[in-house]
Amino acid sequence: MTIWRKTRVLPGMLPLAVVVLLTAGCGTQRAGDAGDAYRSARPTPTGVTTPSTPADFRCPGESSAPSAPTAPAPQDRTGPPADHYAENHGFRVPIPLHGRNRCDGLAGVGRVKGALEPLRRRGDFAPDSVRGTLIGLGYSAERVRAYQNGSGVGFLIDIGASPWCVEGTMSGDSTRAEAFGGYPDGADCEPPSGGH
Repeated sequence: MTIWRKTRVLPGMLPLAVVVLLTAGCGTQRAGDAGDAYRSARPTPTGVTTPSTPADFRCPGESSAPSAPTAPAPQDRTGPPADHYAENHGFRVPIPLHGRNRCDGLAGVGRVKGALEPLRRRGDFAPDSVRGTLIGLGYSAERVRAYQNGSGVGFLIDIGASPWCVEGTMSGDSTRAEAFGGYPDGADCEPPSGGH
């Protein structure tokens, strides 16, 4: 024979119990837990692609094939806490260009350096001269910045496509320029002032 007893539930206990149950497991899984191993062992459904490192190829005029990007080394979880400076300032690291965009960037850098070289040889390090030369290449006046940088001139061009940027300096020794795809936390070619 079974005896049933009535138990009285205090008001507010049910909502409290629901909250406790819902939050009990939140935030307890860390990278490298068994769940990650399970997820990576599952097969990818047919027709679904997984992200991969973009393939770069030799661009026209490039003397050697680009080097393949290297994967970061796994972190040692048993050692002392890592210095998080690089992690905390990653928002200031420009996004590299890959594939066709990389080739377009290299071509743009070549055009910029070729146009600025006569100014450099003449010793014309006026920001207005550099800006005028870059605008003369067809870049929009609103998207070209030139500024004094020590004894030389710095410049930044926002090409305006997704963003696509060329940045560099011109000094008595050389003209340096590089193309990149903006910044992780930015919407244009200007380095962001704060991270996330």
